[in-house]
Amino acid sequence: MAKSVIVIGSGFAGLSAASFMAKAGWQVTVLEKHEQAGGRARKLQANGFTFDMGPSWYWMPDQANGFTFDMGPSWYWMPDVFERYFKQFNKNVYDYYSLFRLDPSYRIYWQDAPMDIPANYEALQNLFNSVEPGSGELLDKFLQEAAYKYEVGINKLVHKPGQSLIEFLDWDLATGIFKLDVFNSIKSHVAKHFSNPKLQQLLEFPVLFLGALPEKIPALYSLMNYADIKGGTWFPKGGMYSIVEAMHQLATELGVQFKFNENVQQIVVENGIAKQVKTDHHIYEADVIIGGADYHFIETQLLPKAYRSYSEAYWNKRVMAPSCLIYYVGLNKKLKNVLHHSLFFDTSFEVHGKEIYTTKQWPTNPLFYVSATSVTDASVAPENCENLFFLIPTATGLQGDTEELREQYFTMIVQRMEEKIGELILPHIVYKKSYAHSNFINDYNAFKGNAYGLANTLLQTSILKPNCKSKKIKNLYYTGQLTVPGPGVPPSLISGEVVAKLVSKEFS
Repeated sequence: MAKSVIVIGSGFAGLSAASFMAKAGWQVTVLEKHEQAGGRARKLQANGFTFDMGPSWYWMPDQANGFTFDMGPSWYWMPDVFERYFKQFNKNVYDYYSLFRLDPSYRIYWQDAPMDIPANYEALQNLFNSVEPGSGELLDKFLQEAAYKYEVGINKLVHKPGQSLIEFLDWDLATGIFKLDVFNSIKSHVAKHFSNPKLQQLLEFPVLFLGALPEKIPALYSLMNYADIKGGTWFPKGGMYSIVEAMHQLATELGVQFKFNENVQQIVVENGIAKQVKTDHHIYEADVIIGGADYHFIETQLLPKAYRSYSEAYWNKRVMAPSCLIYYVGLNKKLKNVLHHSLFFDTSFEVHGKEIYTTKQWPTNPLFYVSATSVTDASVAPENCENLFFLIPTATGLQGDTEELREQYFTMIVQRMEEKIGELILPHIVYKKSYAHSNFINDYNAFKGNAYGLANTLLQTSILKPNCKSKKIKNLYYTGQLTVPGPGVPPSLISGEVVAKLVSKEFS
């Protein structure tokens, strides 16, 4: 009889782990708190509007016809990781969803004038040269170094389960340790190549969500610049939730059983063995349990204290990637000159970064991001309407998440957007929802209200992250953004694969 495994949570990591376990011949059951798969990547349909909800809702239901929102992730980077994932099941991404490469990739609104980032590399070089003469050629060298980091980082480092230093006895890793730039910061690395502040911020922004200021993030993560520039920015038709639907379908085809609306309340442990998982509806038994929900929550709320691998003091010392304040907005008009992705860097990058990572306070004048998926995909909004997703990165663990505060920030950023695009937005809002710290905690049991997991600092890399295998329970494992390899959708797919292969190896 096949061995059985329970996966707690159906986010990207949980879905990935479930499929790889099923491929290995295991009987797999996924327990999900919500009514749909996806974890933080749920979908919100407001009578026709579609929103990717990456993450209290404020409703105007009588007018909200036809909007669909992705509740979570909104950037599709590293298409090769998705292709590799499906290929391992003899599938292709295009078996499940269509992809469009965005061009321009995104727009940055500076204090003086906007800048469109072209998908074409030669056009991007020309843009760099127009900002800083000679920087287009320097970009070649910068990306050559980033390409090496991407190749080694994405194809080797992130696939290590972080159980021992022996994993890193690899010729490419050993000989290339200095080429990987793990001991220099991304800030100093970028400054070595480019002197213009706009170009520096352009190349530093991808690490903003990794959990620290650019001067604290290893230069290894210039690999994200390679992913951005060479890999491109893409969009799956129907929204990011199309990926969830694809992974859910694949898992189902492999025989995975999904139990929705099952809120896990306890993991029963006897003599160092996890015996049962109790939900608010049923009791489940399995040979192995994989926790794809928040690692801290599983440890502190589902396990007996004696079987916790890490103390509360340990968790409180972890450096977290940001939380965020999100708004899902439906307009009853089309905007004239807005791209799919827009970054508003019209205030101080440095000040906002320090408010997130150093002083840990609500931002005074935040940078923010806007996604207008309806610009690319008309199906996510009613005819002649616009679907907008606003995001403000914030510190974790903040107090004072009130409706009044949310409204204050919303008015602030929308007025700034109105000024930059030369169009009114506020009078045309027919649907709005907000999402912040308290929602992340209530919906996802997110530690300190985090949105992106554990920071990818040097001292929280690989074996220095919370282990994907319980130290005290023989058959309990973890996957997701609080363990290896780290936060983000592509790393989550890899995290599920890593833990599934570790389980299969140890229980073969």
